[in-house]
Amino acid sequence: MNVIKSESFANHLAQAEQTGAGVEPLTLLEPNITIEQAYHVQLKTIERKVEAGANVVGKKIGLTSLAMQKLLGVDQPDYGHLLDTMAVENQGMIPFARVLQPKVEAEIAFKLKRDLIGPRVTVTDVLLATEYVMPALEIVDSRIRDWKIRLQDTIADNASSGLYVLGGKQVKVHEADLAQIGMVLYKNGEMVNTGVGAAALGHPARCVAWLANKLFEFGIVLKAGEVILSGALSAAVHAEPGDAFNARLAHLGEVGVRFTDKHDARGKERHV
Repeated sequence: MNVIKSESFANHLAQAEQTGAGVEPLTLLEPNITIEQAYHVQLKTIERKVEAGANVVGKKIGLTSLAMQKLLGVDQPDYGHLLDTMAVENQGMIPFARVLQPKVEAEIAFKLKRDLIGPRVTVTDVLLATEYVMPALEIVDSRIRDWKIRLQDTIADNASSGLYVLGGKQVKVHEADLAQIGMVLYKNGEMVNTGVGAAALGHPARCVAWLANKLFEFGIVLKAGEVILSGALSAAVHAEPGDAFNARLAHLGEVGVRFTDKHDARGKERHV
């Protein structure tokens, strides 16, 4: 895909953020778009946001469950970028006008203390490079109307990233069996999902290793200090105005967030 096409598709997705209304899938506009081309659209969007003042502070990994991979007909995860403008404080509030069609996932986040450089990064390398892990909520969102996405659509759309919340305790990787960590997700005080660390490719660190090796293809390195969201531990849960979400992860603690009500004055102004 040429630079002009990447610019055009980046503009297409930016339109959704500017208007608050989803747009047509890229795979409808360009049925032959490849996975690599979709990543270049993502990189163009991130490049623009960085030029506008945002900072890349980490990455997120998506499609780490076999169920989601089968749903989209793929055999590998995907990834997106985390920007400082996407961070929400633990137990904070999100103006609903800031999102389009949000869903919430609970994950294990890794904070790196060393660079991870592909293409032969292993799970052991990831654990040695990790300063600590903590619980996280990812608010996935799609600029594509009604979530009518194929793999290339979600990749181009920064892996359907929206916002993220970090919370709980900062735990050293040797202090917990990450594959066996249990998770319970609550919506408005009611349990809606459970999961376990092994739901993410068998081990959350395996997801981070996959990411480091995948990024090598684009000349990108996972850097010390970055936060990596390693993948959802259960299905994403739809969010409506006024909803509150909390996740409890064994050994890691709790993380939560709330969306403003439709009539909350703090939610009237759109954020892009």
